[in-house]
Amino acid sequence: MMKAYVHATLFLALAVALPAGAQERQTDRNAFRWSGRVAQGAWVRVQNVSGAIRVERATGDQVEITAVKTWRRGDPEDVRIEFSKFGPNDESVIVCAFWTENASCDERGYRSQGDRRGGRSNDVSVEFTVRLPAGVRVNVGTVNGEVMVDGATSEVRAGTVNGGVEAYSTGGPVTASTVNGNVRVRMGRLTGTEDLRYATVNGSVIVEFLGDVDADIELTTVNGRLQSDFPLALQGRIDPRHLRATIGKGGRRIRLTTVNGNVELRKR
Repeated sequence: MMKAYVHATLFLALAVALPAGAQERQTDRNAFRWSGRVAQGAWVRVQNVSGAIRVERATGDQVEITAVKTWRRGDPEDVRIEFSKFGPNDESVIVCAFWTENASCDERGYRSQGDRRGGRSNDVSVEFTVRLPAGVRVNVGTVNGEVMVDGATSEVRAGTVNGGVEAYSTGGPVTASTVNGNVRVRMGRLTGTEDLRYATVNGSVIVEFLGDVDADIELTTVNGRLQSDFPLALQGRIDPRHLRATIGKGGRRIRLTTVNGNVELRKR
């Protein structure tokens, strides 16, 4: 059983060692690798089901996406990893991991139906690593696994169901959510006007903004406390579990929500 983990690690090491070209893709039974240039402002999207996703800052101007499979009883050949492009002039890229034959994935979302080849009975896990150049936007999501985004300089969307989410960007905006786990977000000065939401059910939500913020905020918990480093102009009655308030001049809506945990709005 341990051979499965050793083989997966070996294949990933070989994949990472390959020289990076203008656009390169390598797949085999246990590993996946793609590298190529993605324009600033375009999207890199990674969709997983079982396994963590980590995003790091690239050392050059190319996106690098690697994945490795690990397993105990399942069959790694039943899990496929596919790459495609989308958006204007196919400038954005998407990589998805599939556990069932009839699953599909595109920029609109992930769709899967159970089939006889396993699905829930297949314990194969896929761990993704994304290396992201400056100015490229990223959207990453999984179901069972943590999500960690560090080194991003543009918009980030990050989510999971069972696991924590940490998403850091010197630019932004950043949105993040989970169900079972903590949400921690840190970003640079806010631009744009879109609404932002940070949510979990079982865990705390901690969000840090750089500098002054103009927003209408909503902080909600059931079993926990609310805290803000920003001066709040309260709207409506004072409720220690649910606050509506204005920061600065007001504007976009920012929501921080949990059931079992604390909610903290911090100023960097």
